[in-house]
Amino acid sequence: MKRESRQKVRESLVSFPSLFWLSLFFIVPTLFVFAIALKPANPYGGIGSGWTWDNLRSLVNPNYLAVAWRTLWISVLSAAVCIVLATPIGYYLARVTARWKGFFLMLIIVPFWTNFLIRIFAWKVLLHPEGAIKKALAFSGLIGPQTSLLYNAGAVVLVTVYTFLPFTILPIYAAAEKFDFQLLEAARDLGAKRLQAFAKVFLPGIRRGLITAVLFVFIPALGSYVIPDIVGGPSGEMIGNKIAQRVFVDRNLPQASALSIVLILSVLAPLVTVLVLQRKRDKPESLL
Repeated sequence: MKRESRQKVRESLVSFPSLFWLSLFFIVPTLFVFAIALKPANPYGGIGSGWTWDNLRSLVNPNYLAVAWRTLWISVLSAAVCIVLATPIGYYLARVTARWKGFFLMLIIVPFWTNFLIRIFAWKVLLHPEGAIKKALAFSGLIGPQTSLLYNAGAVVLVTVYTFLPFTILPIYAAAEKFDFQLLEAARDLGAKRLQAFAKVFLPGIRRGLITAVLFVFIPALGSYVIPDIVGGPSGEMIGNKIAQRVFVDRNLPQASALSIVLILSVLAPLVTVLVLQRKRDKPESLL
């Protein structure tokens, strides 16, 4: 018993700095945001006295609901496209020779060497009516001369996928590196076709990597502000843009906090769901 208690004390001491850091810079600011959302705004851009539910009630506004829906489907679509593109890339990286593996990994990491804003502005130039992509598609007859590739939800999805695709490839590759590819050969020997073996053996085998990859795209996309601000325009606004407007334009901090609560809960929802599902899967294994 003494040995176990000593072990628990050591574990608590090791965990304390991380818990203190998270409490000070995550939990406490989040509680402040919740508190400010329940305060009224004063005419001078500050926080008034007293308490009110008006800020939360105003979120039922159809304009906010439309922005929330747009934020959700853009984030889900971006995550889905990233997974579809990253899974075969991660599979290939795990099977390619060591010589080429380092080269391809370098190509994936190279975009991080360029400033985030510069990369987004580069896409703005490419999607511009006089940009290379617009001219090439118009020349090939795939789009009309009046078609706009910029300042819409499609542009936001495109640039979001480009931005977060490396974050999707790396966890899938890490999971595929640990996968036993002899299982695929065994499935083929038992009569499964190549796609069947890939879908029923490989994908379940890298399930944790896929879940991590989805979260790495979905959660940052929910709070994205810069991408829709630069390439989205009014028809591509997301919740992050509305929060910025309430803070810097309207000077309404309580309203911005109320919108932030929606964003926080939207981020926590998938995390809690994954944790609950993971515990349900681990319980039968622990009983065995």
